[in-house]
Amino acid sequence: MGEAMTRRLLDQGYRVIAWNREPARLDLVTSHGAVAAASAADVTSHSDVVLVCVLNTEAVESCVFGVNGIARTGKRGQVLIDFSTVDPHRTRDMAAQLRDQNGMTWVDAPVSGGPDAARNGTLTVMAGGEPDDIEAIRPLMADIAGNFTHMGPVGAGQTTKIINQTIVGTGFVVMAEALALAESAGIDAARLPECLAGGLADSSLLRRIYPQMHARAFVPPKSYARQLLKDMKALIEFAGGLGLTLPAAKTATELYAAHVEAGNGMRDSASIIDRYESKD
Repeated sequence: MGEAMTRRLLDQGYRVIAWNREPARLDLVTSHGAVAAASAADVTSHSDVVLVCVLNTEAVESCVFGVNGIARTGKRGQVLIDFSTVDPHRTRDMAAQLRDQNGMTWVDAPVSGGPDAARNGTLTVMAGGEPDDIEAIRPLMADIAGNFTHMGPVGAGQTTKIINQTIVGTGFVVMAEALALAESAGIDAARLPECLAGGLADSSLLRRIYPQMHARAFVPPKSYARQLLKDMKALIEFAGGLGLTLPAAKTATELYAAHVEAGNGMRDSASIIDRYESKD
């Protein structure tokens, strides 16, 4: 996602200074015009807006508050936009810590849509932050997102992403089960999205993920099973904190856990269809 978003910004004429926790991956964007930085602090000292897109909460915390992190060189007037999918409570705590430390403000802006949408500037972005910060970054977000929605104060974007992943994670499993049923029943499984178009079952999942599963088109991965599992585990924990039990999401999480434990963590999330393949 970070690579696709960076290339999108470069295409739109932005000067992008980039750093990666995996230095070898910097070549993926410097070859297209991004300027390599020595650290997250180096990026921050040469930027008006600092964008973060990493794996998890711990990675965000390291990038911001670690040695040579963003907090070291950040200053009042700068905005940090975190596109990662992380814990809402920790997001609020980190935002307060950063503001107290150097005056930088924080917008949590997790994304949905995948690398293709990132590359084309059509991401769905759910944002949490102060209204002034949201308005200040709208011109930038217009070049990244097809749908940018302010959902409330800091942390609201991450809470919305948890709800998004509830739909996505359970939806992937539903698509796998629909495909397994269609193939086993002997109908023309490929025509199901066409047949159901316009009805209540129609959805982006049916139009995009179901055909991918039907074609077993998993290389290169558009998303990783381990990442979706991480998000599903987070939503179960979050729901538990609210006193909620989500049986469908719990079942989907267990299925992804088994899939990842079987060695499929770095495969496409849609490869969950493998759990339904005939064992005969």
